[in-house]
Amino acid sequence: MSEQKLLSGRLALVTGASRGIGAATALALGQAGAHVVLTARTAGGLEEVEQRIHEAGGTATIAPLDLAENDSIARLATAVAGRWQSLDLLVLNAAMLGTLTPVPAIDPKEFARLFTLNVTAQQAMIAAFDPMLRASDDARIVGLTSSVAQKPRAYWGAYGASKAAFETLLLSYAEEMKAISRVRVAIVDPGATATAMRARAYPGEDAGTIQTPDAAAAAILRFIAEPFATGFRLRVAGSARDQVEAV
Repeated sequence: MSEQKLLSGRLALVTGASRGIGAATALALGQAGAHVVLTARTAGGLEEVEQRIHEAGGTATIAPLDLAENDSIARLATAVAGRWQSLDLLVLNAAMLGTLTPVPAIDPKEFARLFTLNVTAQQAMIAAFDPMLRASDDARIVGLTSSVAQKPRAYWGAYGASKAAFETLLLSYAEEMKAISRVRVAIVDPGATATAMRARAYPGEDAGTIQTPDAAAAAILRFIAEPFATGFRLRVAGSARDQVEAV
């Protein structure tokens, strides 16, 4: 099988797939042969990514939705299960940054919204797609995280706390699944990448000095295309050279 078709016949689902790393990863998966289900709130962005996948010779299905809505994830899982028997790759990329502010100044309402998307919705995704993941002969969950989940940073308390909780959920699920299923879990920190979220966090930063979403996606694809032990953590160096290191 050629390198470009490593994932032929596989079904992947990518959240936050309308732009940035999510869009780039979805395109890379489609080029590698997977059929990609694209989810995000912005239908127009998803349509653009779907078109790019088709133009590259791949296939995709779009599912515009807000993961934070009450029954959106259940409806998505029902629709996907109605068409496919198993899910081979779940990329949990969708997240919100929130306001970077001192811990005492965190707005309670925004904090609740941030945890709803970054933590609660992620657990709901795992729960909703658990049966389809177990039905796969080689299922993988990849959760996108940030270094602030492991190394707290001033003003990043809200986002960092949500990512730390997200990592704990994923690693707990990994431990639960490793002896009873073929589901493997990995946490990927893409490093400094030129995305809209990064631009909000670091206004004025020269995007040319850090890696592009395409470079980050290429590194992620190389990783997930190979066997890895469940619970593995990968950090992608955030330089234009796209070096990869396991931490």
